[in-house]
Amino acid sequence: MQITEVRLKKIKSEGNMKAVASITFDDCFVIHDVKVIERQDKPLLVVMPETRRKNGTRSDVAHPIKQETRDMITAEVLKKYDETPDVDDTASAPVEE
Repeated sequence: MQITEVRLKKIKSEGNMKAVASITFDDCFVIHDVKVIERQDKPLLVVMPETRRKNGTRSDVAHPIKQETRDMITAEVLKKYDETPDVDDTASAPVEE
């Protein structure tokens, strides 16, 4: 199985979530809502999509079983993160005349 596409959107927020990604495998299977999280004094973390249960706990919707697959996903998402320009604050600001 190979990653054939990573789409990533950086997020401008005061929280620790820095981007959301979609990962396509073999041009036939996609996982949405993969998050890039910034941690204090640690490398960026790639988090798989999750759901919140009625009792407040969270569980992954999809996740790799093998560590080598997790490492491959993390590497590709962070590579795309590094290649993606930061969010431009001025792009959404009104133009003053």
